[in-house]
Amino acid sequence: MSRKIIQIISVLFLFAYKTETVAAQTNPSRPNIIIIMADDLGYSDLGCFGGEINTPNLDRLANNGLRMTNFYNNSRCCPTRASLLTGQYAHKVGLANNGNALTRNGATIAELLKQNGYQTGMVGKWHLSDDVQKPTKEEQLKWLNHQAYLNDSFASIESYPINRGFQKHYGIIWGVVNYFDPFSLVNGVEPVKEVPKDYYITDAINQRSVEYIKEFTQKKQPYFLYVAHAAPHWPVHAKPEDIAKYKGKYDMGWDELRKQRYNRMVKMGLINPTTTKLIDVMGKNGAWEKLSAEEKEKQSLKMATHAAMIERLDIGVGQIIKTLEQTNTLNNTVIIFLADNGASPEIPNVPGYDRPSQTRDGKNLQYDKDVTTATIGSEISYTGIGNNWANAANTPYKFWKIESYEGGIHTPMIVHWPAGLKAKKGSISSALGHVTDVLPTLLDIAKLNYPSTYNGHSLTSLDGKSFLPVLQNKITKGRDSVFFQHAKGMAFINKNWKIVSKTGDVANWELYDLSKDKNETTNLSAKQPELFRSMITSWEQWYETMKPYIKLRPGSGPQ
Repeated sequence: MSRKIIQIISVLFLFAYKTETVAAQTNPSRPNIIIIMADDLGYSDLGCFGGEINTPNLDRLANNGLRMTNFYNNSRCCPTRASLLTGQYAHKVGLANNGNALTRNGATIAELLKQNGYQTGMVGKWHLSDDVQKPTKEEQLKWLNHQAYLNDSFASIESYPINRGFQKHYGIIWGVVNYFDPFSLVNGVEPVKEVPKDYYITDAINQRSVEYIKEFTQKKQPYFLYVAHAAPHWPVHAKPEDIAKYKGKYDMGWDELRKQRYNRMVKMGLINPTTTKLIDVMGKNGAWEKLSAEEKEKQSLKMATHAAMIERLDIGVGQIIKTLEQTNTLNNTVIIFLADNGASPEIPNVPGYDRPSQTRDGKNLQYDKDVTTATIGSEISYTGIGNNWANAANTPYKFWKIESYEGGIHTPMIVHWPAGLKAKKGSISSALGHVTDVLPTLLDIAKLNYPSTYNGHSLTSLDGKSFLPVLQNKITKGRDSVFFQHAKGMAFINKNWKIVSKTGDVANWELYDLSKDKNETTNLSAKQPELFRSMITSWEQWYETMKPYIKLRPGSGPQ
């Protein structure tokens, strides 16, 4: 071959290479996708949402990404996870109540992406399997305590993540765990029967997430990783060195905490003080100043432990970011962070159902009435932060987890995607969004259509709406409306208007104008009777469409 021909071939090769490179830069390949979910996180717990808790890594994602301040969940663990993964209202896919398995008329994000060439993995809490119980309470407690039935499955194997589209899963099947020795821990379908003495589940989730990313990155296909933390769900368990960082920090009490967070949120532009006024902390313990010194010490330590759990979660986010940087994949990885509901008012009082009575080696656990300042945060302590701290954590809003008021259903939401996010770095979006919107958004990003069937099962329609145009800065408005119903709590948001009813036996609807009263202080039902009635009718009509799916499901577990 002559030298001239070789030169011509070289020029053509170089031109083809440059053309391919330019095409890759202007039309980036399908991105990797990572969803990170916190459990029972307060709306204002993170630093980037006005909190005092040290969360530099989530703050970094927010400062270089987009915060969505008008995004909603389903007020409870299972329903939110069901909607997140399927893009449908939880009622339609088996999770109107806790204790049921995710049904097959909804395909998960993992199933749809895996079918289209994505690698898929999950680390952490599943909580979408059927309810399994032992015949007697004594047997149930032995199982929860790791003292018997170590080879038993924790639910039907077909309902495990490994059989819902995830090629790999390390984490827990149930919803409540001892952070130092978790029940229902699995690797794929195999029970993890023992853990090291220095085990802490948040660290394990962080470590496995990094391992999965490194493994997935070795292949050319993109991947979807779902990182579902247990933290900071009760029991409040944290490492002593993490608790020490926050000891004494909450001696100021929940009333002062709310004021400080509120003021920071206003300064950061997260809330408008005209439309979102500072309101008193709600909770059965009343004003902080009326507590005894002993009770203040106990309460302060509970919140310190809650904060420590969140900081440890954030450390894991930092490890994920570092791994993405090391593998040169941060630029084209979509990272979505959110919470399954508001901070929780729950304080477990007795063992049973999903709450153990002893450690593996037979030490009795201390529930709230027995817990002491010497044991809070340790493995033998089994307590929660209670409703006063929960409401303060949900500043500026009312109520907490389970309720359909803003404090129960409003989630902090962060989207980070340097290659595709067109909104200004660190910007804040007030576009209305809901967890059902995540799946259609990811399908849009991956340029995929939602199928009518999956693996031989007919799929019911999506309820979510893609917010990719918001991320691309093409529009500022999200969806127009969203419905809520869980544990007899109900709500309907239509543009600026919201009706809501507290959990209870009888609907007691209220009407609020969210454009002027975001934290629901002035009930306008008497002043706007026609609007009020029409919105109740719309909610009732929606719920009628949910009822057929609810009737098809087996009995639910405890609320």
